[in-house]
Formats: sequence, structure tokens, C-alpha cells
Amino acid sequence: MPRLPLGQWVDGSVDWLQDRLSWLFDAVSAGVSGLYDGIDAVLSAPQPLLFAGVLAVVAWWLRGLAAGVLAFAGLALVDSVQLWDEAMATLSLVLVATLVTLAIAVPLGIWAARSKAVSAVLRPVLDFMQTMPAMVYLIPGIIFFGVGVVPGIIATIVFALPPGVRMTELGIRQVDGELVEAAEAFGTTPRNTLLHVQLPLALPTIMAGVNQVIMLGLSMVVIAGMVGGGGLGGAVYRAIGNVDIGLGFEAGVSIVVLAMYLDRMTGALGRQVSPLGRRAAAKARAASDKSPGARLWAHRPQPVTALVGVVVLALVASGAGLLGGSGASGPADGNGKKITIGYIPWDEGIASTYLWKELLERRGYRVETKQLEAGALYTGLAGGQLDFQTDAWLPVTHAQYWEKYRNELEDLGSWYGPTSLELSVPSYVKDVDSLADLKGKAGRFKGRIIGIEPSAGMMGILKDEVLGAYGLEGEYEVVDGSTPGMLAELERAYDRKEPVVVTLWSPHWAYSAHDLKKLADPQGVWGEGDGVHTLARKGFAAENPEVGRWLKDFSLTEEQLTGLEAAIQETGKGREQQAVRTWLDRNPGLVEELAPR
Repeated sequence: MPRLPLGQWVDGSVDWLQDRLSWLFDAVSAGVSGLYDGIDAVLSAPQPLLFAGVLAVVAWWLRGLAAGVLAFAGLALVDSVQLWDEAMATLSLVLVATLVTLAIAVPLGIWAARSKAVSAVLRPVLDFMQTMPAMVYLIPGIIFFGVGVVPGIIATIVFALPPGVRMTELGIRQVDGELVEAAEAFGTTPRNTLLHVQLPLALPTIMAGVNQVIMLGLSMVVIAGMVGGGGLGGAVYRAIGNVDIGLGFEAGVSIVVLAMYLDRMTGALGRQVSPLGRRAAAKARAASDKSPGARLWAHRPQPVTALVGVVVLALVASGAGLLGGSGASGPADGNGKKITIGYIPWDEGIASTYLWKELLERRGYRVETKQLEAGALYTGLAGGQLDFQTDAWLPVTHAQYWEKYRNELEDLGSWYGPTSLELSVPSYVKDVDSLADLKGKAGRFKGRIIGIEPSAGMMGILKDEVLGAYGLEGEYEVVDGSTPGMLAELERAYDRKEPVVVTLWSPHWAYSAHDLKKLADPQGVWGEGDGVHTLARKGFAAENPEVGRWLKDFSLTEEQLTGLEAAIQETGKGREQQAVRTWLDRNPGLVEELAPR
């Protein structure tokens, strides 16, 4: 059967939309990012424990004193692991996605409930939207909206929309038809019947749909982190990329705290706004026979009392100067100007990125770093969401990205080179000294070559050229993963003296940490060594001539680079900038050399 070019049709449609509706995507991006920035500014303004107190008062009002105490304890835990800002960014993302989703879902659900034809058309569309893997939505999201929080929000909206529509339609359809007929018999207009009969009675089901929308939004935060969405999803993504169990657990617990709070509060709010829910709650309270202690923990204040508590907390914060602010601008010539650096979690990329973060911050700039996959990194750079990156391997490894985006990028030159790509094995693996020696020995290596990120250029060269050139196709499976994952597998096998073959490159600190052999490439399939280049978005150097000059003059020796990488490894994950500061202290005068005033 001939191959159906479905993918080509989709690519063509996306290109057509991008060419003709870019103005619309820009408007949507501006609107969504503006709404997100506004909500995030409000949530991030109060001091963390103050805002935790406000949310605890809300929980007390909706569910009782026990819920308020537990809510405060959980949110205080988030602050204690220093993930409060990330949690507020995640909450902002979920709130924006929920607001937009409900603004679309509720009218669609009402329309579907009142028209069988609309319901029949929507049902397969919603099935498609809900069953499509959520990560697929990120691909057009990145193309249309670039990297950052906007594609994450758009993907969340698309993924969370179906339950909102379905539950709204279901709630209205479940309203007793005799009540609707009675309202119509008394001359009630269809509009008033909907507003005063159907929607109030459907509120419990609609609120269940709101709850599902929020939970699905939270389930998307990690995926949003993959495209620079930040927040707790970004922390989880960094933990995955760095195999950082501690950070992953802390971020995961923080997501659980937010999820439990939002789940319990939306459920309680659904009972508060629904006439049926209030009636059922009142009957339950009247029928209950609790001890004084149980009544205390279940006590809920009147709405006026809860509101007074929130106002008092706000006044205390204002009087004590606890509200956050932007703070003073940078002390030096950067004057607090913001610069965003993207990076792939490769060791030289991490080292050079945090080096420049420290250098620029010492010169008065505000610097944000974003960890991304290679494809998203280049897309964000070309789209202007990132300012520069320092780990472009050219002309070979990243050739596919350079060819695609070269007209939107500026090459600020190579700061290190030449490099080399290779497969490596531990030195205790005998009779395997070149790529040709791997043939016929797949059993010794479990038929696997341990790879890194699938978007990395060397992975494409390995799969498309190296395996075929040496007759290894079908004999070996290239295991996609991450750089930290590959290094963890190498260390595990090395400690057990097991045969393993991994993708590596030079320079890399692994060669000093382990006794490894680079497999020779007699056919030269890997190509000539690359230079590690700094690439910037179009116009960056002209807008920032001083930084552009520093980056163009930037260079590190192999001793400096490997020393910096080793310092980061010694200091530990999550403390990269601290390692850079220590390394700079060991190299006096380097700051003035790299970023002269």
C-alpha cells in the first residue's frame, strides 16, 4: 500500500497558517502572556508565608479549620524548599489556562446541550483532542508562539478543553425535563430558563468539570517546562535532565500540594455555589453529632469573618513592608536590563551558560536561563524569545538547525575548538578499539549503544550515517535518553566492570573521571571537529553592543573549560552558579578579561 503523506499535509498546513496568520498568533501570544504576567505579578507580590496565610483562610472558610491548617503547612513546605516562585508561576499558568478554557468550554457545552447536531459534531473532535498525546501539541505551539509560557498554556488549553465541554453539556442535559417544561409553561424565555433553572441545577456537574480542567492543567506543567514554561514543570524538567532525584522529589511534592489544594477548594466551592450543594451540606451538619474537638476542627467562619481575616493580613503585610518589589536595578553598566540565555544540558553548555550568567550579573544585567531541547532552543532563539546560547556545535553537529534558522540568527564566533564526536568504551573492554570492531559483538553490549538527547545533532549522525557505514544497523539499538542518563549508565557499568558503549565527545570531564577508549573512526564518518559557537538572535549584538563585543571576544582553553566543568561536578547539581563563583575566585583577573568595563 502506498504511503499516505499525512505528515507532509500537516507540515504544509502549518506553514500556510504561519505565513498568513502570523499577526493572529502574535496577538494571541501578547494577550495570553499579558494575562499570565498580570496574574503572576499579583501572586508573587506578597511575602510567601503571608500569601500562604491568605490561602489558608480561604481553605478555612470553604472546608473548616483542619483544612486551613493543613493548607498552610503544605504551602509553608513549598516555601521551605525554595520553590515558592516556581509554584506561583505554575499556579499562574494553571489559572490562565483554566480561565481561557472555561470561557470556551462553557458556551460550547451549553450549545451542545441545546443542539443534538452540534453535540454530534463536537463529540469526535473532543475525542481526538483528549486522546492525542499532549506533547504533540507542543510542536505547533513552538512554531506558532515560540518558546516560553505561551505554548505551554495553549497546549494546556487544548488538552483540558474536552472535560469542560462534556461536563457542561452533561450537567444541563441531566436537569429534570419537567422543570424545564414547567418554566416554559409559565412563559419563561429560553434565556431565563437557562440562567435561572438549568445552570443553577447543573452547577455541581459543571464544577466537577472545572475541577477536571484544573487537574489536567496541573498534569501539563511538566510538559510546559520542556518548552521554557518555567515554574515547577521547569524544575521537574531540569531534575530529569540532570538526574537530580532531590530536586525532582521537591518539585513533585510541591505540585502535589498545589493539586490537593486546588482539588479540595474547587470541590468545596462547587458545593457553596450550588443550591443543591448548600442544602445537602446544611442537612449533613444538622444530622451530625460531633464532639467539641471535632466541631472545632470542622468549624467554618462566616464569609465576612474570612474576608476580614484576608484584609487584616494584607494590611499587616503592607505596614510591615512585606510586599515584594522589583528591587534595585543592577549596580553597574547593565542597569538591570534583562537578558535570556538558553542552553542544552550538556556539560560545556551548562558551564559556559552559568559563567556568562555570573559575568553579566556582575555587570548589572538581570539574567534568566532556560534549559531546553536543541530543537526548542533554536526555535526560541530564531523567534526572539531567547537572546543567545553558547553551545552551538558547527559546522557539523548542529548543521540541520543552522541551515533552517541561519537567516534569523547571528553567529558571534567560536569560543572553543576543535571538538570531536565519538563512541567510547571502558578501557577494560578488550578487542574493541574502533567502530569496525563493534560488528558481531552486539551480545557483549546487550545490543545497545547508550545515547543522549534524541534532538542532539550527533544522534542524527550516529543513526543516519555511522551505523550504516560500519554495518551496525539492525545489530545495535541506539537508546535515546539524556546526557546525565548516559553518564549514569556509564558509571553504573564502569563500577561493575560491565561492557558498555556510549556516545561521548571531547572535551568532556568523563575522560578524566574514568579510563575510557575513544573508538577510532577510520572512515571519518563523524566528520571534522566542530567549533563551539555562540549564536544570538538577529539584532542582539546591535542592541547590546557591549555584550556583543564580549561574546565575540570570548574564548576558553581546554584547561579552563575542563576545570570549570570539574568545579561544577564537585559542587553538585543545582549549585552551578556557586561553582562558577568559586572557579572565578581561583582565577583572579578572568572577569575583567572576559567582560572588560
